[in-house]
Amino acid sequence: MTDNAKITAHPHKAVVTRADFLQSDPPEPQPLDGDLAGPGRYVNRELSWIGFNMRVLEEAENPRVPLLERLRFLSISATNLDEFYTVRVAGLRELAQAGNTAPGIDGLPPAEQLRLIDQSARELMTRQQDVLGQLTELMSAAGIDLLTRDELTEADHAYLEDFFLDQVFPVLSPLAIDPAHPFPFLPNEGFALALQLERANDKRALQALLPVPAQIIRFVRLPGDTLRFIPLEELLLQFVGRLYPGYKIKGHCAFKILRDSDLELEEEAEDLVREFETALKRRRRGEVVQLKISDNAPEGLRRLIMQALPVTDAEVVDVTGLIGIADLKELVLDDRPDLLWTPYTPRVPERVQDHDGDMFAAIRQKDMLLHHPYETFDMVIRLLVQAARDPDVVAIKQTLYRTSKRSPIVEALCEAAEDGKSVTALVELKARFDEAANIRQSRRLERAGAHVVYGFLNLKTHAKITSIVRREGDKLVTYSHFGTGNYHPITARIYTDLSFFTCDARLGRDTTKVFNYLSGYAQPEALENLSIAPMTLKSTLLDRIAEEAEFARAGKPATIWAKMNSLIETDVIDALYAASQAGVRIELVVRGICGLRPGVTGLSENIRVKSIVGRFLEHSRVVCFGGGQALPNKKARVYISSADWMGRNLNRRVETLVEITNNTVKAQIVSQIMAANLADVAQSWVMQPDGTFLRAEVPEGEFAFSCHRFFMENPSLSGRGTAGASDVPQLTHTDEDAQASPR
Repeated sequence: MTDNAKITAHPHKAVVTRADFLQSDPPEPQPLDGDLAGPGRYVNRELSWIGFNMRVLEEAENPRVPLLERLRFLSISATNLDEFYTVRVAGLRELAQAGNTAPGIDGLPPAEQLRLIDQSARELMTRQQDVLGQLTELMSAAGIDLLTRDELTEADHAYLEDFFLDQVFPVLSPLAIDPAHPFPFLPNEGFALALQLERANDKRALQALLPVPAQIIRFVRLPGDTLRFIPLEELLLQFVGRLYPGYKIKGHCAFKILRDSDLELEEEAEDLVREFETALKRRRRGEVVQLKISDNAPEGLRRLIMQALPVTDAEVVDVTGLIGIADLKELVLDDRPDLLWTPYTPRVPERVQDHDGDMFAAIRQKDMLLHHPYETFDMVIRLLVQAARDPDVVAIKQTLYRTSKRSPIVEALCEAAEDGKSVTALVELKARFDEAANIRQSRRLERAGAHVVYGFLNLKTHAKITSIVRREGDKLVTYSHFGTGNYHPITARIYTDLSFFTCDARLGRDTTKVFNYLSGYAQPEALENLSIAPMTLKSTLLDRIAEEAEFARAGKPATIWAKMNSLIETDVIDALYAASQAGVRIELVVRGICGLRPGVTGLSENIRVKSIVGRFLEHSRVVCFGGGQALPNKKARVYISSADWMGRNLNRRVETLVEITNNTVKAQIVSQIMAANLADVAQSWVMQPDGTFLRAEVPEGEFAFSCHRFFMENPSLSGRGTAGASDVPQLTHTDEDAQASPR
């Protein structure tokens, strides 16, 4: 934290000076090793992603995080890495096998990217096992033990034998491997034991495969006063004799496979739903891209598995420790609240309470922005439930990209359709790994009488929009909702996202045009307050960035603040570089992938990038432009979006960029949300010119400001009711600060 930075916070005030937005001295500008106009000005996307997952893993080592939450971070890092291999690595592998040598934006061809990914990913997996070892020791000290079969007592053995026979044995399918029984198919993420068995009386050998059923919990709890668990694979090895009477184990190993899980669709699919159902079956049988196997596997079993899948040595990872670290989430136990985050109950906005829960009345009063999970996502559900039951509502239109299995939002849409309202649901079938769930939801909506459309074959509809048309007196009023996250009430508890509610007629007309585009391919023209990809969103961003550069060239203050999950689109990166060179001060909060290099001499001295990784997953997308004045200021141009700054989002998806014009909502975004994110130091990482991230340092004894804690403790500006907004903390800057130099 800088010497002149002071943060004062109490129930009614939180002031952060402009100097605090840096929190620490930025890295010294460094020269680029290569041409400033060459590919070296970009960071490789895949290596940047692995770096993000390393930051997630480092939270598992953070002593300030509760112990079981550290275990959760470890599990998340493993889940992330598995998905990365089934999609990104699988795609690069196909390119390399096809002989494609075209370089990426950073100049690396597919084969070289795969080599660097393999090197970094193996380091990450080794570190995951090291972290697991540290955590299991700490858990044991806290009364939670993860046992092997050699550590079982006689009482444990008796209990587990009953458990095995009652709960496990009926589900198992042991498979012999011989000329009459070829090696069986294992699906993506298939986990199995390979066994070398020998019959006791005649020494006859048998090779067998025992798939570990995903339908059974991975960690079996043992009886007793303390918390003790045994992995399911250890339980299976303990009772192999029940499966193969008369045989004993001569050798064994565990292994898990990952398959190519990207979808391939015919360009002209007459029935999109049927085509997706077929493609999902193809995904299940995708080629194996990674084999994780016990490092002490008998050579015969190892060779058998590799030949049967088939995989090469480069695709095999020898694991010393637990295979399937992602399953450790099962051990994040609710009955040990002392080892979890203190429970947090999202707030209900005061303004909604003032109107006795009537969402329409609350929105009519003025625009409202809710910050999830700090404000409850239930308000989105409440709006749709009220709309479904309100006799004055005549039509509801909604996009559905991801939602929960038993979605209350889908329930509300079905109820509205069954009540005779006009309901249109845009269900995106191409939502990766949620395709099957979305097909089920679409069938259900159709049965209820809703109009279900699937958008475009070559574009994902990633926008999050709801339009509700209500008859009020002699006119129709359109209530609109725009979100930065999915209509998913479960992920909304841990993802930080923004929900914007308005009955502004301009945005109402805009949403109608967008839905007409989605359902009838009617090209939207003359949008008043909305930009959409792939048509105008990117050009709007580039125009605003160029305007800030012009302000800087004219000697005026010029500032850009932006927050997103990923930044990799080259046109946008180059525009930011040009703005930096013109003198624009640019502060970016990028959670994950970042292809921009900050702090490079002659290229990006005025750009700073930070990543926030903590209790909640940063997911909201925001961009603020100073408009010729230092941020924050009342004349700033402020936007929220469903889109990250990636090629796929800006060029190959339907996305929204909503300009916020309500002064209270603008102040909430700029002076609360963005200012707090920029001021955070407790859970921040600062990007270096070489693409690596360093954790922000806090001198011992100094206060480390946490944006997550700030939002948990302070209500949002636009959600305040009769109490007024004057008591709501804002992070502000002084006039003197506004004159400060970019660095």
